[in-house]
Amino acid sequence: MAQNNEQIATSVLEAIGGKENITFVTHCMTRLRFNLKDMGIPDQEEIKKIKGVLGAVVTGGQFQIIIGQNVPKVYASLCDQAGIARQEAVDENLDKPKEKLTPGKIGSNILNYMAGSMTPMIPAMMAAAMFRTIQVLIGPGMLSLITAESSMYMLCDFMYNAFFYFLPVYLGYTASKKLNLNPVLGMMAACLLLVPEFMALAGSETSFNVYGIPCIVNNYSQSVLPIVLTVWVMSYVDRFFRKVIPDMLSTIFAPFLTMVVMAPLELCLLAPLGSVLGDFIGNGLLAFGETGGFLAVAIVAALWEFLVMSGMHSVLIMFGITTLLTNGSESFILVAGGYATWAAFGMALGAFLRLRDKEEKSLALGYFVSGILGGVTEPVLYGIGFKYKRPFIAMAIGGFCGGLYGGLMHVGTYVMGATNFLAVLGYVGGGTTNMVHGCIGVGITIVVTTALTYFMGFTAKDLAGENC
Repeated sequence: MAQNNEQIATSVLEAIGGKENITFVTHCMTRLRFNLKDMGIPDQEEIKKIKGVLGAVVTGGQFQIIIGQNVPKVYASLCDQAGIARQEAVDENLDKPKEKLTPGKIGSNILNYMAGSMTPMIPAMMAAAMFRTIQVLIGPGMLSLITAESSMYMLCDFMYNAFFYFLPVYLGYTASKKLNLNPVLGMMAACLLLVPEFMALAGSETSFNVYGIPCIVNNYSQSVLPIVLTVWVMSYVDRFFRKVIPDMLSTIFAPFLTMVVMAPLELCLLAPLGSVLGDFIGNGLLAFGETGGFLAVAIVAALWEFLVMSGMHSVLIMFGITTLLTNGSESFILVAGGYATWAAFGMALGAFLRLRDKEEKSLALGYFVSGILGGVTEPVLYGIGFKYKRPFIAMAIGGFCGGLYGGLMHVGTYVMGATNFLAVLGYVGGGTTNMVHGCIGVGITIVVTTALTYFMGFTAKDLAGENC
């Protein structure tokens, strides 16, 4: 049953002493964070009894009430009721003590930064990819409904490039937000890489230097790592100048001096380094896929959803996107992940067909619909896989079979598009043959997973409802 967010806000507001006791309130991903005039007024145990509240703690000088994923709605309602201006959400980890930097922690921080920079762009990325898919589908390469010279064909191309060509600009914004840097500065650094006159130097014999330092000019459109590295270094440079420059002068001189320092660092070191690393990653994944061949695709497809549950899939997606942008297609990570997603859908369908309990059967159907239409696999992973365990085996085998066929047929993904039933449109860029083999792989995946889930996914106790 859906929680009444307005009622939660009303109860919380009353429990913490009303708006008169609030000096400041914001929220993070799961918590309301209050600065209160009198910290002794709220009763933590009573607050925990409020329906919709998961817990309450005092930490970092704040009174924090744990709400969960619906906290933005509760926060908005609380601010409206109290007549308080809303603030932007803060970092979930502000109150955690500083951890000792170990190689593992450094690696985790890097991966979190990359994932946090890429994830906010996914909606725009999918929208742009759909325009490219439509372009290929109705263009001269497939259905020939329009010509390459038609306005519709060119419009689809414009819409695709509006995101992917300017990808560094979007990353400049999201990466800056992740590191608490002014996002406009991050966008400016990205635009510096895409200035037409600068881009025109790429591949030409005209030399260029920054403050006398030689600069290697590359084409940085659609690149990922150059701006990600730049924003990371820029966050430290900006923080230094804002610390040493008096407040009355920092508004003007901190961003100016930051860009003065960053110009040679970005153009002469970080961007070229990022370009080299990007090529290395893209070519490395291709080499791994070629070395492992079809078995590499099959193995990743079998394990993919387990990586989703551990959060490690975001890193692989980043590598897959880098390869896609570098080479124009991707035949390993994104293909394997796509088949694994269809395996999860098959697990839900098999559970729906096999389960006898009406409530469990209804839930399984809901998982299938939310997956096939919404592209969400977490409900079936936790609602079916973790609950019954055996369906995980069926999902892994189904993903393996689909990945095996896709690897053998060299199926490629040409756009980073939807994760629902429209995901098959990602194959159209490779022509009719690629589309057909891609869809056959999808069919193999979902049929094998559905059948195995049906026949071996549940014990007699499961079907009798004793494990419900």
